[in-house]
Formats: sequence, C-alpha cells, structure tokens
Amino acid sequence: MAEVKLLGAWGSPFSRRVEMALKLKGVEYEYIEEDLADKSPLLLKCNPIHKKVPVLLHNGKTIAESLVILEYIDETWKTNPIFPEDPYDKAMARFWAKFLDDTCMPAIWKIMWSKENQREKAIEEAIQHLKTLENELKDKKFFGGETIGLVDIVANFIGFWLGAVQEASGMELVNKENFPVLCRWIDEYVNCSVVKQNLPPRDELIAFLQPRFSASSWKY
Repeated sequence: MAEVKLLGAWGSPFSRRVEMALKLKGVEYEYIEEDLADKSPLLLKCNPIHKKVPVLLHNGKTIAESLVILEYIDETWKTNPIFPEDPYDKAMARFWAKFLDDTCMPAIWKIMWSKENQREKAIEEAIQHLKTLENELKDKKFFGGETIGLVDIVANFIGFWLGAVQEASGMELVNKENFPVLCRWIDEYVNCSVVKQNLPPRDELIAFLQPRFSASSWKY
C-alpha cells in the first residue's frame, strides 16, 4: 500500500484543502501536525524553499504548495475527479483557483492589516473581487457544478475562514443582502459532509484569530 503522509497545521486553509482532496479520493494517510512557530526538522527538510505547510509525502517523494498537491492527488488517484476532464474546463478551473489565491485572499487580508485611511479602498477592492466570484457561480450549486471540484476546494477560505475572520475582527464584508449567491454557496459548502470533516472547530479558530486583530469593531 502506498505510504501517504501530510504535514499540516490545524488552522491552515491550505492544509485543509489537501485533507479534503484526500478524503474525497478515499486515500488513507497519516496526518502530522506542525507547530509553525517551531518548525520541525522534517518540515524544513521536505520543504526547504518555502518552509511552509502543507507538504505531501508519497512513497518518500515530497510535494509542496497546495495547488500543486491537489493536481498531484487528482492525477495519482483517479476516483472522484477534482479537476474537470475537458481541457478547456480544466484550464478555467486552474484560472479561478489562481484568482482565489493570488487576488481574492490577498485583498481580504489587506483589509485586515491596512491603515484606517486606506481601509475603504481595500474594502472596495475586495468587494469587487467577491462580486466576480458571485457572477462566476450564477445559478450553480458549486463552482464545479453539482459536485465539489477544484475551485470549491480552493475557495474553502471564503467558505469557512472568512466567516471566522469577520467574527474575530468585528468586520462584516459578506452577508446575504450583499452577496446572496455567494452566501447560498457557503451554506451548501459547509453543510457538505466531506467539507464538514475537514474544517477546524469554529470557536477555536475565532479564539486563535481574535488576538491578531484590533479590538475595535467596524462595518462597511
């Protein structure tokens, strides 16, 4: 039997993506929790360039970076495909996954850490990107159609972490009035059994995030 290990961190959406993919595929694996404040020799050895989680170990080979790992998993274990089969649809899935990681997530974090006089502009930018996601969803149940696919897995930050960030910071960015389609997707997403299995405890995540934000609450 193939040996599969995952180096991750309980509160990392990137680590949870990989766990979700492995669960979807029915792959048995050993999970190794990393203390990112005191990184293990194994993590430093397996990911010497970025020194980050997640890292997948498969029969002694190491793969880093969550998007790369997801593609490796999908190509290695063929059951329950994560990527679309059609080349164009596959390219579009890669595009939206990259949009989430390179555009949406940084824009949201920018709001959290921006100075007060720069915050309004940061909020407008994040809202624009989230509206783009909402328009992409349209009337689909998931980004992947009727079943969870690559984009849904990568969007786990929007689906779960964003709500915890909003509660921890006092910010309200996404609600049913402003983002009805996205909120419908969030409800479907977090209530999907394979997603539920791979989400950190909400209370613990909020408690972890709260000290990292200002005590002042604000809404746009």
